[in-house]
Amino acid sequence: MKFDFFHRCFHPISFARWASLGLLFLVACVTLSETGERVFLMTSPSQEAQMGAQAFQSFKKSQKISTNEVDQQRVKAVADRLIAHVAIPDAQWETVVFEDETPNAFALPGGKIGVHTGMLKLVENDAQLAAVMGHEIAHVTMRHSGQRFSAQFPIMLGYAGLGLAMQHEDWKTQQLAMTAFGVGSQVFGVLPFSRQHEYQADEIGLKYMAKAGYDPQQAIQFWRLMEKSSKGGKPPEFLSTHPSDSHRITRLEQALPSAMQYYQGIR
Repeated sequence: MKFDFFHRCFHPISFARWASLGLLFLVACVTLSETGERVFLMTSPSQEAQMGAQAFQSFKKSQKISTNEVDQQRVKAVADRLIAHVAIPDAQWETVVFEDETPNAFALPGGKIGVHTGMLKLVENDAQLAAVMGHEIAHVTMRHSGQRFSAQFPIMLGYAGLGLAMQHEDWKTQQLAMTAFGVGSQVFGVLPFSRQHEYQADEIGLKYMAKAGYDPQQAIQFWRLMEKSSKGGKPPEFLSTHPSDSHRITRLEQALPSAMQYYQGIR
């Protein structure tokens, strides 16, 4: 059977649908105050904050909260210094240390911050902790979770368009095309998009920690620790949501002079 993709996807009726979708993309473009860049967002800040609060409540119920008050106060003190330089309207800030040996931390829309005890054991000082938390807070100010959620929409449209175009093909051909589209959208779309967010959060987080009075050079030292602790334990970069530690270090070194201006300016 002849495969005529253009005819099936750009039929006059379909064209009207694509035009409507194009208008939706224009309406859903938002300017971020942190950088001034235009991004596609189908969620509002209040919706993102609500989802973040719900996820955090669920996490507190399912994960063990540390009873170490010294650790809890340490994390809160670092967070307070950082968020003094962060603009998230109506944020309900909350910090919690969780009993988990994984060296990890996270921040959710609405101002919810979690730090694992494993991360507190890895960092050598509060400046390195600030680098981690500044990075996570930057994900929130840049609305990265909303961007990732919204990015699924064009992928779903792609699946729908491909399904429409191949509806008259045999089942095996359809499955091969769908699989190829799925792998391609991940490797060449979703994963690079996520890695770019990580680089962006690194750079903005570097600025936050510097403005808060933490030496931004410690961010580089932290990622050297991470590189050493996770040697050989990560997938290839092109199959990961995160850049390699070595690439992160290189990008941080490039961003360091700008961050040092903030740090030196308050000393």
